[in-house]
Amino acid sequence: MGCSSCGTGGGKVLGCKSNGGCSTGSCNRMNVHDWLANLPFSDPESSCKVIEISFNNGSRKDFYRNTTLQYFEKGDMVSVEGVSGFDVGMVNLTGELVRLQMKKKEVDEANPEMKKILRRSSDRDIELYRQNKERQAGALSKARSIALQLKLDMKLIEVEIQADGRKATFFYTAEDRVDFREMIKIFASEFKVKVEMKQIGIRQEAAKVGGIGSCGRELCCSSWLTDFKSVTTTIARYQNLSINQTKLSGQCGRLKCCLNYELDTYLDALQDFPDNADMIQITRGTATLIKKDIFKNLMWYVLPDSNKQYPLTIRRVKEIKSLNAKGIKPDELEAVEVVSGKPKEVEPEFVDVVGQISLRSLERSSKKKQHRDRDNRGGDRRDNRGGQQRPDNRNQPRQENQNRPPQRPDNRGGQQQRPDNRNQPRQENQNRPQQRPDNRNQPRPDNKPPQK
Repeated sequence: MGCSSCGTGGGKVLGCKSNGGCSTGSCNRMNVHDWLANLPFSDPESSCKVIEISFNNGSRKDFYRNTTLQYFEKGDMVSVEGVSGFDVGMVNLTGELVRLQMKKKEVDEANPEMKKILRRSSDRDIELYRQNKERQAGALSKARSIALQLKLDMKLIEVEIQADGRKATFFYTAEDRVDFREMIKIFASEFKVKVEMKQIGIRQEAAKVGGIGSCGRELCCSSWLTDFKSVTTTIARYQNLSINQTKLSGQCGRLKCCLNYELDTYLDALQDFPDNADMIQITRGTATLIKKDIFKNLMWYVLPDSNKQYPLTIRRVKEIKSLNAKGIKPDELEAVEVVSGKPKEVEPEFVDVVGQISLRSLERSSKKKQHRDRDNRGGDRRDNRGGQQRPDNRNQPRQENQNRPPQRPDNRGGQQQRPDNRNQPRQENQNRPQQRPDNRNQPRPDNKPPQK
């Protein structure tokens, strides 16, 4: 996985020239920016002739003398002197900044035993380098199984094989001294190389393995940190942190290195706090210091007859200390009121909504939603036959169609058109038969035959 600045093509990284070897997820592991590279120097002869070379993706760096006086740029692959052969590394730093790095690490520039740069790496050197690097994973797995068979109390971390394949360095961690003479013989006969065992610390192990810290970023020891300073619980006490090993420990199981980052700021802020102020005397008794708020410049005290905490300013504590030195005990501590920066959250009150929502209101809202959806669908309706949208003429008055054919004449009685008598009064038909007399209210005749 390469960074965004690396354009990949044909399986090779074109930007940083690491050829996809970004094992930590980025191309700048243990990277250094040469901010003196573009500055001109008056005397080129006095420039630094030493170059810093990085190996194994930046996990190991060393200084080599440039005897050929060739011009190398950052990222160039070079072949350097190795053990009974040569090794291949990447140019990490050149110029005057190398001299500053050597002074920091106390390396003598004029040391005659300093190894030299042989040449710029050829295609044959790089091909051999890649073949031997592919053997490292299998060699590490086999070496761990051999260590388990020999029941050695050690942990193998990494195997680094030289570019020419003549030497292999095994990095391991162990709590006590380990007798690995028998194991070296087995390794030499198994891998056919010269074996070198190198013990490293727990922090160096985390730097080689890598990982993500509790802050969500890559571990500092695997990305840029090289100097491991001692970290103690006293540093956590200066910063008013709870002594919890689970929270204060890093991936390596030791205290986090980042505890040292803000220590100087806390020490500068603590200079304003008075010394020997763990206990102060007042009329009610002896007040005991329980904590210090460095950011608010407050000191919290508690009295023996109550569990209430009293925040005092630094000026008030100094006044009480000066009065106690004269044998005077003040009546009150004069605690200040601490205002919280966060607004007070109001708890929602319970509201009885039973009976406020009826089915009729739900039905009304549902009908409104249906009408609104239907109107929206009607505005987007299209005529699929022509592909054009139909005009919405529902709210416009109806117009007579001019293209409508004329009314067909009534040919049932001849060629003349029937008169339109719809608006004239109705006339009685003379030929209509006379109306029957209404005999409903008259008595019904008796149709019985006469009696004899």
